[in-house]
Amino acid sequence: MPSPFTFQQRVTLAIVPRLASFIIRCLGMTLRYEDVLDEGAVLGYDVPAPAIYALWHRSLLACAWHFRNRDIAILISPSFDGELIARTVQRLGFLPIRGSSSRGGAPGLRNMERAYREGHNCAITADGPRGPVFVAKPGVAQLASLVGADVGAFYVLPQRAWQLRSWDRFLIPKPFSRVLITWPPRVPADPAAVQTALDRSVQLAEQSLK
Repeated sequence: MPSPFTFQQRVTLAIVPRLASFIIRCLGMTLRYEDVLDEGAVLGYDVPAPAIYALWHRSLLACAWHFRNRDIAILISPSFDGELIARTVQRLGFLPIRGSSSRGGAPGLRNMERAYREGHNCAITADGPRGPVFVAKPGVAQLASLVGADVGAFYVLPQRAWQLRSWDRFLIPKPFSRVLITWPPRVPADPAAVQTALDRSVQLAEQSLK
């Protein structure tokens, strides 16, 4: 079967995920993570698997080191950029599930449902893969409804970071930064509740950095 990628793309796929995962490891070892719990919330690490989590796309890099090697299933776009991300996070101990909330969404949700029923924690960037930023799509709530679970929202915010001029205002933590992880209470499988929880996670982080 012929490769779906061009020669240049195949070369990029052979090099970039190895380099990116190495850089993430080197950067991650300098970061200082700190959990912030909202009233009535529990740490995500203390919730028995399988569980479902929602986060914002801009936090992916800051999450990659801290949540490595936990066998977390993460929904990733089927695009070429998604392939780069999938191969990178796989090297960090994540389980990439291909699909998105805008293209190939139904197969992606079915694959995430399968991962959940196999016992994996599942994470979805609620505003991915193309935004708009901080607007949660229904995929997280749909998955939670399919499996009869609630949703844990969280936000990862470096105190010092480079912010890209991308649709998601992607954050690259600066070395030796303090990084906050905020946890509001878990919410039912409802799109409005997921949006509210994610908004609260951002508010908690911004308040804690003041």
